[in-house]
Amino acid sequence: MIAGYDPKETAGDCIFKQEDADRAIGFFRDCLTHVKGELSGQAFTLEKWQEDIIGAMFGWKTPDGKLRRYKTMYVEIPRKNGKSTLSAGIALYMLFADGEAGAEIYSCAAEREQASIVFDVAAQMVANEPILRSNSKTFRKAIAKGASSYKVLSADAYTKHGLNASCIIFDELHAQPNRDLWDVMATSTGARTQPLTVAITTAGYDKNSICYEVRDYAQKVRDGIIKDESFLPVIYSADLKDDFKCPKTWAKANPCLGVSIRQDYLEREAMKAAELPSYENTFRRLHLNQWTEQDIRWLPMDRWDEAEGFKEFENRPCYAGLDLASTTDITALVLVCPDEDGCFDVKPFFWIPSENAIRRERKDKVPYTTWIKQDYIKVTEGDVVDYDQIRIDILEISEKYNIKEIAVDRWNATQIVTQLDGEGLNMVMFGQGYRSMSAPSKHLEALVMSRKLRHGDNPVMNWMASNVSIESDPAANIKPSKRKSTEKIDGIVATVMGLARAGAALEDGQSVYEDKGFTII
Repeated sequence: MIAGYDPKETAGDCIFKQEDADRAIGFFRDCLTHVKGELSGQAFTLEKWQEDIIGAMFGWKTPDGKLRRYKTMYVEIPRKNGKSTLSAGIALYMLFADGEAGAEIYSCAAEREQASIVFDVAAQMVANEPILRSNSKTFRKAIAKGASSYKVLSADAYTKHGLNASCIIFDELHAQPNRDLWDVMATSTGARTQPLTVAITTAGYDKNSICYEVRDYAQKVRDGIIKDESFLPVIYSADLKDDFKCPKTWAKANPCLGVSIRQDYLEREAMKAAELPSYENTFRRLHLNQWTEQDIRWLPMDRWDEAEGFKEFENRPCYAGLDLASTTDITALVLVCPDEDGCFDVKPFFWIPSENAIRRERKDKVPYTTWIKQDYIKVTEGDVVDYDQIRIDILEISEKYNIKEIAVDRWNATQIVTQLDGEGLNMVMFGQGYRSMSAPSKHLEALVMSRKLRHGDNPVMNWMASNVSIESDPAANIKPSKRKSTEKIDGIVATVMGLARAGAALEDGQSVYEDKGFTII
């Protein structure tokens, strides 16, 4: 078994040649040395999990026994588990021992510096081994062996046409800015009879990336959903439900625990993640290999989930934030109601065009249709925002709840805002910069940390809270960032605006605003 995958179960008519597996494993042991850390200078004797991977990659053959079975391998593993060293070893085997005529091996990454990490390890391995050194020439960004070569490439894919790659090593695939380099390199292997593409990466957070696309495919191959005997999936990760502070979780995700990564190091990092919510996602990605919803998690979801005692608004004064969708996305109205106990109750309303909901559910695997059936989201007809329907709905909501103000982005003020103002609602033009957003954003964070934001466990709001990433300026001002958050956060943005107006009312000692008309913040 390799990280939950058994090559035998998907082998079909493919055969396993132990001598070929042993030859590849022996190359690592006899020809390569470690170049970093405590093992530097020692023979590269593969760990059991590495041996299983290399043995499977080079031991399994097509039914005629002549060609390698596997054409693609996806390895997802936390940092400090020796992925650069393993990648370098694979590249050198393909250069020196695979037997491909005129082999072209490439290290690829988003940036040339990243791509050079694996190459530099390989170059040092060659320098340390007299037999390899005497049969090759090493240059700054290339190793040449006769007509074969190993080179470094980065993500400016437009320069990569015309290659004839026999082996491609993608390092940190999650960092690729787009799919261009992946696609270009994939097409470059067409003339080879047994090309090999190896992607070795840690987890990321952008689920619309080429990395997550390949990962999703790897998972489906591993789980038997997709039958592809030429694809080798290797994913070492903890489950999202696992306690990130537990040593058993660390061992589950880190096959080199106790070898290249120390338990006391993970213990310190886990403690840091527990104390600093902003570091939790980093720890989960880098050390547990868990895909997170954003780069840096802002709101700690354990505290968010612990908020209890939601109170219906009845006739209590409340203040709303309205985040209007531009054309096709979610519109959010969130009512914020301060309570005498220092807590705030929030009640969200969401709208989305029906056609866009279907598209987004298919693409992003977000259960929009379920939420719509459960009345957590209301759909408007068509594939663009129906502002008339939203306006009618907001007027109905205002008849039920005592809404004192509705804050709305001043730069996204549309006809609907003018119409709502004309209907008697007090519309406040609210800026989205640090000046307006920082204080209420920090207030929201404090309320969540103290379990004083009561949200009624709305699943759409919960999802958006888990998506939020923030941005900050040199003065330590913060605000939710739609640019940095890879999924929707409209409900949280609307909450921040509503909280700002509720806080302003409390500071002024007011519960009712007498003046009607636009207010500029």
